[in-house]
Amino acid sequence: MTKPIGLDITTPLGHHLSLSVFKPNTSINKSIIISSATGVLQHYYYKFATYFSELGYTVYTFDYSGIGKSNLSISDLKQSTIDLKAWGENDQASVVDYAKSQNPTHKIIIITHSIGGQILAFNKNISQVDAIITVASQSGYWKLWKGFERFRMFAFWYALIPTLTPLFSYFPAKKIKLFENLPKQMVYQWSRWGKHKDYMLREFDFDDLQFKNFNKPLLALSFTKDKFAPKASVDWLAEQFIKAKLDRQHIIPDDLGISNVGHFGFFRSQFKASLWNTTHEWMAKHT
Repeated sequence: MTKPIGLDITTPLGHHLSLSVFKPNTSINKSIIISSATGVLQHYYYKFATYFSELGYTVYTFDYSGIGKSNLSISDLKQSTIDLKAWGENDQASVVDYAKSQNPTHKIIIITHSIGGQILAFNKNISQVDAIITVASQSGYWKLWKGFERFRMFAFWYALIPTLTPLFSYFPAKKIKLFENLPKQMVYQWSRWGKHKDYMLREFDFDDLQFKNFNKPLLALSFTKDKFAPKASVDWLAEQFIKAKLDRQHIIPDDLGISNVGHFGFFRSQFKASLWNTTHEWMAKHT
């Protein structure tokens, strides 16, 4: 397994952002940036990153401000004022800028997981990106879910976040065995969006967002039986990229002879010969 190089970069907001860089033995002059799901540590993506570095890509993973190695302590987390807009405008954009500065001639590919695709809306460096793959990146509007999952999303936005966050001065996701703890302004903004059919457009004008500034290939993936990103929610986000060369694929694992993917499975090594391989083929074709 390729051993990543760990480093910190300083963002425009003055935060120290933790990155891991997977360098190939022989470069194909392409870089991949993996933008994580909510509260998921960059380490989760290491096997995926290693696979692509062995194919010649330079791969970057990172933790958003307030998460994992980009957070020093619970005390700092309580004081954090970071929100989702800053995760895109400050964090994700800074990694694009850093990757481009290190390898100016490389094609840049962003692979997003879940919320990583949402915050592309604020990534002011999106025009430097040559291709995007969104993996289960979606709107979080609760009515896009059905059955019990709709109730679960409703409870998350209307009960869990507003009840627990003021008590701890951050969202204590680890205590309720969800994911990593989250900054309070980030979850408050997230819950405001999740209550509204227009999601982030409840709070921001479309013309002020970066969706319209991406006119290159975009592969938007969703999967059956994904409890966190039903097809309709992924459709909504993909449709915001009004100028992209959109390739929208809803994956039915049974049709491919693979096991259930769900929301987190795509980045697991059991899909190396299937989903990872077809991802590589798509990137080779479109970059």
